[in-house]
Amino acid sequence: MGGRSKSTLLFSSSVILLLSLSAAVSSPFELHSLLVRPLPSAPALLWSDSDHASDSLVETSELDKVNSNMTLVLQVELHHVDALSSEESSERLFDLRLQRDALRVETIYSHVSKAAATAPTHPRVPPGRRPGFSSSIISGLAQGSGEYFTRLGVGTPPRYLYMVLDTGSDVIWVQCSPCKKCYSQTDPIFDPTKSRSFSGIPCGSPLCRSLDSSGCNHRRMCLYQVSYGDGSVTFGDFSTETLTFRRNRVGRVALGCGHNNQGLFVGAAGLLGLGRGRLSFPSQTGRQLNRKFSYCLVDRSASSKPSSMVFGDAAIPRTAVFTPLLTNPKLDTFYYVQLLGISVGGTRVPKIRPSLFKIGRDGNGGVIIDSGTSVSRLTRPAYIALRDAFRLGASNLKRAPSFSLFDTCYDFTGKASVKVPTVVLHFRGADVSLPATNYLIPVDSRGTFCFAFAGTMSGLSIIGNIQQQGFRVAYDLAGSRIGFAPNGCA
Repeated sequence: MGGRSKSTLLFSSSVILLLSLSAAVSSPFELHSLLVRPLPSAPALLWSDSDHASDSLVETSELDKVNSNMTLVLQVELHHVDALSSEESSERLFDLRLQRDALRVETIYSHVSKAAATAPTHPRVPPGRRPGFSSSIISGLAQGSGEYFTRLGVGTPPRYLYMVLDTGSDVIWVQCSPCKKCYSQTDPIFDPTKSRSFSGIPCGSPLCRSLDSSGCNHRRMCLYQVSYGDGSVTFGDFSTETLTFRRNRVGRVALGCGHNNQGLFVGAAGLLGLGRGRLSFPSQTGRQLNRKFSYCLVDRSASSKPSSMVFGDAAIPRTAVFTPLLTNPKLDTFYYVQLLGISVGGTRVPKIRPSLFKIGRDGNGGVIIDSGTSVSRLTRPAYIALRDAFRLGASNLKRAPSFSLFDTCYDFTGKASVKVPTVVLHFRGADVSLPATNYLIPVDSRGTFCFAFAGTMSGLSIIGNIQQQGFRVAYDLAGSRIGFAPNGCA
């Protein structure tokens, strides 16, 4: 009897879903054209260190004490981390990307769970003692440090280094000599003794006290440690240094000079934290850049046009639609937004309700925008509803076996293009219509494409960089909002 009731319930659910989407068919059902292109190869690196810094120097001091009339515009190029592994095959690179993605997502969920379970703490080590740091900071960083990196000048004169840019991390750091333990990187290790602008930070400084895990050496200078959920760690001197962005220099940026670094960081020399915390680059530069930045991520394939990131007023496009930033009182790093629903084929999926994406009192739940996560994760009830609606709308397409974390795949072998249902994310105040390439992606060179969302048992949902590709995503922290401008890479 129980099995019969269950079958009846499943049948009824299917009928309800079919009826709810039938209106779209008569509306008519909205479709996108997807060009069937194979899994792309790694992008080529085309860096130039020939841009010399200008004579002007803007300094940060003790977290944002600057003239409010002083504003800058900084711009850098971004490349996908696959460019550092160009000898690998396309299939192998994609597999590594999914492995990194799983570790990063696991790290983010670990961070949220820990914040929800305990009140924020700021462990300290008594002055003059060698610190025994605990792994108190867990960031969005996982294997590979995120997915996009740039090349910045560090020090005076500038030494150009590959730096990962990560909206899920706050503390800026680079590997420094002498190395007690350093992982392999593409560039020579940064030597602070050769920089005229390098300066240690005293233990009593507000910058040192802003760290979640800090200590003092025998000279009463600040030490830092950042530990990540995958076991990676960076430890060393907390200092200030000059960073060069093409022809603009920003002085007195607080960063970690790591002498002991362990982990799978895939060749980059360090990390530029772009989170919402007090020690991130946007927070430190504060009024100089008006707490605004944006990026546009092109597909990781070989492209004549790299991705780009802009800091300052010019970062905010006029064509963007904006959604307010939400605050999670338990976590200050991540960028939370309100997702109200999702449409497939022009019709709202009825079971995807705003209540599925609320931030709980314990800090669990909600939706974040993250540059370092590739595949968007939706809390499981929302994902199942989205997946089933998409499958129904794409019922005329030939299915393929599941692939890795993807349970909805299609065989487009021999086709030049196909018609697929539209997908629209409905944020509060902003409807974001995704191009077909942002949710159906190639997973091999034979024509297999998969629906690029995944479910999670966690209450936290993550909008990843595959869904962000081609949009200029604008972070206006001064206005407490995030914007999306389509075709923003031009």
